[in-house]
Amino acid sequence: MSDSYLLAGRFGAATRLSPKALRLYAEQGILVPAYTDPATGYRYYAPEQKAHARLIARLRRLGLPVARVAQLIELDADNRLVELRSWLEAQGERLLEQTELVDTIARQSDGRDTGLTSRIAVREVRACKLIFCQRQLTIDALDGFMASAEADIRGYLRDCGVADGGAMTVHFHETVSRDSDGLVEVAIAYEGSIEPAEDLRIRFQAKRREAFLPVPAACENFPPILRVYDAVESWLDARSDVHCIGSPYEIHPGSHGATFDVAYPIT
Repeated sequence: MSDSYLLAGRFGAATRLSPKALRLYAEQGILVPAYTDPATGYRYYAPEQKAHARLIARLRRLGLPVARVAQLIELDADNRLVELRSWLEAQGERLLEQTELVDTIARQSDGRDTGLTSRIAVREVRACKLIFCQRQLTIDALDGFMASAEADIRGYLRDCGVADGGAMTVHFHETVSRDSDGLVEVAIAYEGSIEPAEDLRIRFQAKRREAFLPVPAACENFPPILRVYDAVESWLDARSDVHCIGSPYEIHPGSHGATFDVAYPIT
């Protein structure tokens, strides 16, 4: 090999990449040696590969997986910058979410949410028929699903000649977050006689009681809304005369001027 080519050790020192990293990137095809001696197995790199290697190292220092780095290095500089700025924005949103989650945990631990707990009340809910739609989704898809499901249900009720003025309830049968999906149900009570259609189904909901809390404006979004759920659950845990008997749900619109209520069915 020409003296201008660098053995893996010298190349790694010049680009601040460890032997282990060089082997990994060679195996993944994102930084392949210019030449490998078949007799000795020594790997040689060309000087012009330094800039490419340093770019890979910087992308990896961002915490990006090798597969994502492989995609980014194939882009031109302008498109790569667009992708990185979008990724950085998402990281900022995630950090904000994590900060709010920690604050929610702190509030629960030191009792700062007693103001929410004091607003919890119990009410009777009459029996009714529900038309509903279900989806398995993450929190990022929740608002879109709620809007489309409500529009579909109300439109179908109007087409059937049935009044569609009932409140919308959003039932969370499983935990929903940005990292995991869960089963969510959008339902509207109705009177009259209709048949199921496509993904719209029908069920009877018996008379029951519910513990509910009108959601303050500052808690309407995720993750601050978790404070409301925690407050109701803490209230239920502290009482021996009531027991939760089903999944929590949100009622749109809410009571006392709130955009929505959070409620739990109880005995």
